[in-house]
Amino acid sequence: MSPLPEVLPIVPFPAPARGEVVLPGSKSLTNRALLLAALGREPVTLSGALFSEDTHLMATALRALGCTVEADEAALTLRVADQAKLFTATAPVDVFVGLAGTAARFLTALCAAAPRGVYRIDGVEQMRKRPMSGLIDALRQLGAEIICPGEEGFFPLEIHARGLRGGAIELDASASSQLLSALLMVAPTATAPIDIQLVGQVRWTFVEMTRRLMAEFGVHVPAASDGRFHLAPTAYAPPTDHVIEPDATAASYWQTLPLVVGGELTLPGLRAPGTGLQGDAAYAEVLARVQARATGTLLDEDFREISDTFLSLAAISPLLDGPTRITGLTHTRHQETDRVAGMATELRRLGQDVIEEEDSLTITPRPLVPDQTIETYGDHRFAMSFGILGCHDLRGDGSPWLSIHHPAVCAKTFPHFFSLLDHVRQKSSDR
Repeated sequence: MSPLPEVLPIVPFPAPARGEVVLPGSKSLTNRALLLAALGREPVTLSGALFSEDTHLMATALRALGCTVEADEAALTLRVADQAKLFTATAPVDVFVGLAGTAARFLTALCAAAPRGVYRIDGVEQMRKRPMSGLIDALRQLGAEIICPGEEGFFPLEIHARGLRGGAIELDASASSQLLSALLMVAPTATAPIDIQLVGQVRWTFVEMTRRLMAEFGVHVPAASDGRFHLAPTAYAPPTDHVIEPDATAASYWQTLPLVVGGELTLPGLRAPGTGLQGDAAYAEVLARVQARATGTLLDEDFREISDTFLSLAAISPLLDGPTRITGLTHTRHQETDRVAGMATELRRLGQDVIEEEDSLTITPRPLVPDQTIETYGDHRFAMSFGILGCHDLRGDGSPWLSIHHPAVCAKTFPHFFSLLDHVRQKSSDR
């Protein structure tokens, strides 16, 4: 795969999209499964795994902590073994999480639950701004010694591990459901039962993903009752082989593409809404409502439970016949970047009428302003969502009118996104 240029002009589709798009494995499931496999005792092979920057960081960290993680990218498999060697290092271990939110939250909880050892966890500068305090506070309530050498509640962290003692705690996971997922996954390793009382709201789709995946790895977590989870000490019993679902969030770009250029794409293996582990599959239902709405009427969609997909719709909103209001976005201001402000800025760059509020964006289509370069803010989802918009043949002559700055940021979750987009474009042209 050739290196991407610093600025990538997007070539519009000359014909409706057609063919098959093989999706990468789910990032959320791959990193959860890596952690749960590490907490087992026997080797586990993960098939259909995602190979990207985020999953590489997770696998590398587990190796640093003592596990063996064998990667076969051609076969899309990761094999986790030698779990007995986990946490046996006698010297402090440095763990780097980059900008991977899943790795950051999950590994913090894992290291705090270790029976021994000193673990120093840090990421890139942007990661040092992402919220961690809810998880840190909860782990401290369970007896963890966590030091914040910089700003309290943020990376870097230094953990002096002695295991988790159990007990009743409160957790504020309103900033990110990953804080709760991290705690749920390590709670069975505590020396006594843990009762988690949630404070504030949480996105349930990813929590349910975690709970159901834990069940597949041998630990059944009862559904929350009045915002309370009860977890007893339990040994994980992972399957020998586990298949990772295709990424439903990554699917959102390809599901949106026919709305932009016409045609139809096949996404083999993608689970229908409600049939798999990923809540983001519900984006397909949003697109159905987009296509069914009356001409010129307001489309009003709450993306709180599937917020990783909101950029997919927002980016192509200039092409819709009527205004679009997207709500449930407050927590996305604290992800790789402030996604609400970034999306408003880029849509305005393209000439759109945008009303930005704390929790929402309202976009009224206006004529697109060509020859613009979209900033990605170090955020993979900006690159991919606006990459789809650029496939629209604005001038009608197939000439590029929109470029993406730093398209290589897609390496975080979908390294070959733009080469795949080129392949689909060429295949769609070969009629």
